[in-house]
Amino acid sequence: MTESETIAVQSGLLAGHLPFLVKPDSEVLWKNCLDRLHTLIHENLEKYGGILLRGFQVDGEEDFQAFAQSFGFELLNYDYASTPRAEVRTGVYTSTEYPAHQIIPLHNEQAYTRSWPMKIWFHCITASEQGGETPIVDSRLVYQSIDPAIRRKFIDNGLLYVRNYGNGLDLPWQKAFSTDDPAAVENFCRANEIEFEWKTDGELRTRQRCQAVSVHPRTGETVWFNQAHLFHVSNLQPHVRETLLSIVDEADLPRNVYYGDGSAIDETDLDHVREVLQRHQVSFPWQSGDILMLDNMLVAHGRNRFQGERKIVVAMAEPVVNGSLVKESNHVTA
Repeated sequence: MTESETIAVQSGLLAGHLPFLVKPDSEVLWKNCLDRLHTLIHENLEKYGGILLRGFQVDGEEDFQAFAQSFGFELLNYDYASTPRAEVRTGVYTSTEYPAHQIIPLHNEQAYTRSWPMKIWFHCITASEQGGETPIVDSRLVYQSIDPAIRRKFIDNGLLYVRNYGNGLDLPWQKAFSTDDPAAVENFCRANEIEFEWKTDGELRTRQRCQAVSVHPRTGETVWFNQAHLFHVSNLQPHVRETLLSIVDEADLPRNVYYGDGSAIDETDLDHVREVLQRHQVSFPWQSGDILMLDNMLVAHGRNRFQGERKIVVAMAEPVVNGSLVKESNHVTA
């Protein structure tokens, strides 16, 4: 049997056309059919936006790292972070370390900045006993499905993300910027057009104006590309929101988002965005050994609640800045 005959390809899983499924007839080392895998991924990633590799032998974080690196890109560091993660190998991180009972809303990775990774890989080392899926959604379809009047407001105004670090309420700036040096933070912010101020309590506040939609630099397709629904205070549970606002002023919330001119976003508009994301999402149960590869501009991802042990690791590559691909770097800057 030739190498190409050992891989049966199916498209579609559970619903719609996403993700594109690549599965061998029998378990095989990914290294033994790498050329065939690269061809299939090259032909289908930007068409479908996401590809699930299932049934291939992948031996933990090191093997996953080698697979991600096989595409020829330097793996990116997770700088200007918004969620807690731990690096397990160079360029390989744990998935967001939020409690198991919490849902992580659908989002495109680092869409709250002006730069982001084009490619992102997820590898399931341990599938949870219950739940823990990584739902995904086509960002082209989301853009097309949002009410045109709401979409126009986002496009015309852009977005302003405001973050307050530390104080036990969110990531300390040292974790978010991967440095203990305030001067390094200031240099990073200046280089990436992020407004910053050190508050009287010594903590940091940043403000950055960013896109609401973006155009894929290779396919030319317009995608919904922001995290307004996630950063906005309305994303919090009502009791959490009430408690936070009893402790700090709105300006000091750990994170919030406004239109680019600083005006408020109508919460019903954000509810509409969340409904569109929910309506079009596709979800499937992880199996240990799975690798999910996404075009981060074409497909958003999230995380469902889970029970039992769950271990998913992540790698990112191919930086995009202000919608344009840039030369290789091992940092994603904002």
